[in-house]
Amino acid sequence: MLNYTPDEMMTITAARSLQDGMTCFVGIGLPSEAANLARATHAPRLVLIYESGTIGAKPTELPLSIGDGMLAETADAVVSVPEIFNYWLQPGRIDVGFLGAAQLDKYGNINTTVIGSDYARPKVRLPGAGGAPEIAAACKEVIVVLRQSRRTFADHLDFVTSVGYGDGDNSRQRLGLTGGGPKVVITDMGVLRPDRRAQELVLTEIYPGVSVSEVQERTGWALRAAPDLSEIEPPTQTELAALRALRDSVPTVQQPQPAAAQPSSPVSVAKGASS
Repeated sequence: MLNYTPDEMMTITAARSLQDGMTCFVGIGLPSEAANLARATHAPRLVLIYESGTIGAKPTELPLSIGDGMLAETADAVVSVPEIFNYWLQPGRIDVGFLGAAQLDKYGNINTTVIGSDYARPKVRLPGAGGAPEIAAACKEVIVVLRQSRRTFADHLDFVTSVGYGDGDNSRQRLGLTGGGPKVVITDMGVLRPDRRAQELVLTEIYPGVSVSEVQERTGWALRAAPDLSEIEPPTQTELAALRALRDSVPTVQQPQPAAAQPSSPVSVAKGASS
């Protein structure tokens, strides 16, 4: 009986991929959770950089957005958004970009814009690009984290928001992208990495209790498994305790309670009174 959830396994695996002393451009959501877990456990000198301009943020709680005041309060420095992109990101000064996705294809391209072929009238309009295209283009390497399903791991993207390996065959070089591209995709079932020749994502590691066929069933293309496929070590109690403490730190939004009905009191109007 596992004492952890697939989501916890995914977040801990993602945190393990970050090394102490790295500079990491962090997205909100699952990437932020994993990056802050890494800093709380094995990588205390991990430098967290958020799109809002905070460098070396050390939040004691999970930030709710890139504009969370706690990021600026705990940062080593706060710079302008143009400086973050023009000076730090585009010249390749950031080791790793940590991204989420709504959809991903077999070459690691990301869609966070629309679901549906009609851009003007999509089935779903997603949050959009933000800084993800620049992160995917310029970081020395990119880590993508998302839950696995046939909907999220799509054979075809309705919109390419952030380029991974394009259509394979050295697309990044042809497009002039200077960063290394997605080196690892971490899901709630296992880990995928691009093969060196075709740059197509291949299943390289799986979680305890997960089979290759289960992962393939949740993938929208014919996913291949690596010949040297391995099983990832389960979370330690230390990792689980740190992750659960982080999640417990998120403030709960209290819903306003309806006011109790007050008994109406009789109103008397004096004769001859005017309104």
